[in-house]
Amino acid sequence: MSRPGRAACLLAAALAAAAFCAGDALARSYPFGPRTRNVNDLGNQFVPFHAHLWDLLHGRAEGGLLVNWQSGYGASFLPDLGTYLGSPFALLVALFPRDETDLAVYVITVLKIACAAAAMTGLLLACRPGRWWAAGLLGASYALCGWTLADADYNPMWLDGLIALPLLCLVGEWARTGRRFVPGVLVVALAWTANFYTAYMATLGAALVLLLRLVLIRPSRRQALATAGRAALTTALGVGLAAPLVLTVYFGTRHAYPGRARAFAPVPAEDVLARLLPTAYGWGSPALYVGTTALLLALALPFHRAVPGRVRAGWTALVLLAVLSLQWAPTHLVWHAFATPQGSPYRQTFVVCGLLVIAAWHTLSYGPPGPRALVPAAALFALITALAGRSTVLRPLTWPVLLLAVAGALGGLALLARAGRRGPLAGLAVALLLGAQLGESAATTAVTTRLHLARLDDYAPWGERQERQSALIAEADDWPRHRTDPGREQTVGNDPLLVGGEGAQYYSSLTSDVLSRTLTALGGGWTSRGRSVQSLDNAVTDVLFSVGARVHSPPDPHQRHSPPAPYPAHLTRRDVPPLVTVRPHPDTRPFGDSPYRNQEILLGSRVYTVPPLAVRDDFGRPLRNRRTGSGTARTRPVITARCPAGTQVHLWAPHYSGTARLDGGTATLFNAKDTRSRAAMAPLGTTPASGRLTVRLTPTRPGSIPPGAIGCLDTGRLRAAAARLTAGGARDVTVSDGTVHARLPAGSRGLAVLAAPRIAGWRCATGDGPQRPAGEYHGLIAVPLDPATTSLTCTFHPPGLRLGTAVGGASLLVLAVLTTAAAVRRRRAPAAPTTTSPREPAATAR
Repeated sequence: MSRPGRAACLLAAALAAAAFCAGDALARSYPFGPRTRNVNDLGNQFVPFHAHLWDLLHGRAEGGLLVNWQSGYGASFLPDLGTYLGSPFALLVALFPRDETDLAVYVITVLKIACAAAAMTGLLLACRPGRWWAAGLLGASYALCGWTLADADYNPMWLDGLIALPLLCLVGEWARTGRRFVPGVLVVALAWTANFYTAYMATLGAALVLLLRLVLIRPSRRQALATAGRAALTTALGVGLAAPLVLTVYFGTRHAYPGRARAFAPVPAEDVLARLLPTAYGWGSPALYVGTTALLLALALPFHRAVPGRVRAGWTALVLLAVLSLQWAPTHLVWHAFATPQGSPYRQTFVVCGLLVIAAWHTLSYGPPGPRALVPAAALFALITALAGRSTVLRPLTWPVLLLAVAGALGGLALLARAGRRGPLAGLAVALLLGAQLGESAATTAVTTRLHLARLDDYAPWGERQERQSALIAEADDWPRHRTDPGREQTVGNDPLLVGGEGAQYYSSLTSDVLSRTLTALGGGWTSRGRSVQSLDNAVTDVLFSVGARVHSPPDPHQRHSPPAPYPAHLTRRDVPPLVTVRPHPDTRPFGDSPYRNQEILLGSRVYTVPPLAVRDDFGRPLRNRRTGSGTARTRPVITARCPAGTQVHLWAPHYSGTARLDGGTATLFNAKDTRSRAAMAPLGTTPASGRLTVRLTPTRPGSIPPGAIGCLDTGRLRAAAARLTAGGARDVTVSDGTVHARLPAGSRGLAVLAAPRIAGWRCATGDGPQRPAGEYHGLIAVPLDPATTSLTCTFHPPGLRLGTAVGGASLLVLAVLTTAAAVRRRRAPAAPTTTSPREPAATAR
């Protein structure tokens, strides 16, 4: 790359990073102010997963690349690695202190945005020569598009797709010119490894760009077919090299808990147009903002006579078709790999933003547009603004920012058209354009950051609460002799990854179906429609899953819905069986509707009393439908029942939202929201000597109480059951990444049960016998025992890894053969004859 090209890339990276950081500083967001930036999945998934990667890189994690033993009682880790941590930027987390993971993720985010700006700048200059500073300006406008600020800002893994789009377009250029075959394959492999989801969309976008380039250049049929063949081969080999991770993620999604199926519904046209303007924000609409300068240039393209007619028509048509494809269900499905996302339905928007910026570059690279192009472009811009004025996604700040941005963009372009390449007017034009881009992007970043906090769930960065949790876990952790659970009162959706320990809690797009369904049957709660399972504060499940220590934290004060803290964070311990137990007479009855009876089936002992109950309204009258939070049971309904004195009272009300308090006890929070979340079973206190229970409810929204909601646990019976399981359980258990080895008592019969979910990929063997697919015992790993054997070994191989490795190996072999063959042909080819010009000496011929 030439010196101006390098300068353009540096300008783009610096401008994008500066505008992004300035916007966060204006919003007083972390790390520039007291407001957290950990909204939604950023706090729940990306920061905790990066913290776990830090532990892996420093040798402190429980588990390895195959199994994450800290989450979900044992989860497949490679699919999560490929989904959340596949980017090479993720490795930078190792350079930061463990308690600065929030800062590490922020720095990684800024670096990705800067790299996307530089990559787009390089693509623009490869497509057409032009002014280096203008390429840098448009590269920054692409990196700071509305999609980046509204969607990818808190989903940093998607930013790898933002980088991938211009790089894959460059690969298409290399394929067209027959150059850099091996680097092209490696770029494709890196893009698909970093984040295959957005890489898929970027590949579609790059294919459209290459197709248009061929249409505009008009090569011969043979040349066009050769280009298409080289591009297809480059893509196939690159994706093949990424197959070990890509196929593992694919099969991981096949075994994940199914999310909610959604039908695509396009948003109103005024919302689409409004998202082209600075500071507009609306969840669930395409964030098409690319900056006023880039938008004006794209609108001026059809009217700029210096641009060849075919180029004007081609790029204008491609941009329009891309925008329309956002709103049509069939093309929506194609963009999203034929599955409507559960979240934002416009995740492909960054590709359309990239096309807008490339179209803008084609306008500017042929020379600054004059009045004949700028006047109709400004008229179209005014029409867009007028139509967008009815949209609810516009903010009050939009109008002053838009006015200043339009003045800077139009003024700068007009001065540029008059000034030529040098002179004071040219310098002023550049200053106006760069200043307008920097100002409106910073303002859009600030508004979006503030609205994220107002409209999404948010979580505090690392602080005293996490320090205390981490210290308590370190004090009690004794894996694999027992698990240490970070506790029911979670801080984020992946507490075990963030603060340590080994618990049920786990939030991922790949949360296994068997884990979610098993814990739900045992009384567990979840959010995110079943993909964010929560810890269950229950003595029986602690025995079943060998949870020997549990942290009890007060409700997170950062969460506004939490009740006041009634106690400090503390630790409780319990004698529990080992990870591997033996069931001489396994109970084969299927799980039913009652989580209390399901726990007893898995435990093998009766420990609960499940009494009949009555639900009464605010006036003490019986509620036949047991529905609270509406009608006459709006503010103070109660549940009454009778249980043996001294038993531990639990309430299971998965569809109830509000607080519940046993007379004489403290309030316990239940938080269910329609189909999005389910409240977990919770202990309320101890049954009084009279045996009469009164549970006072304070609903926050309508919800129902099931007929078997109360369960009273006999702790003496539970201790006896735990002792029996311990006596017949494994004498020694060792765990290393994806292998569990247990030494069993001599003569063990029945079924060996490993207290881990039976996710796909587990194989087990007893003694020296062959490994076979593990069995399942009510969702847990189970192996029939031969009395003659005293050892058990279970190993985990992620589904898709073997196939992916084979595909990757084959792709590498083909790449090596093709590269070697090309090198041999070059060596055997006769040297081209040297010709000299009569005006030049032979020594200086080129």
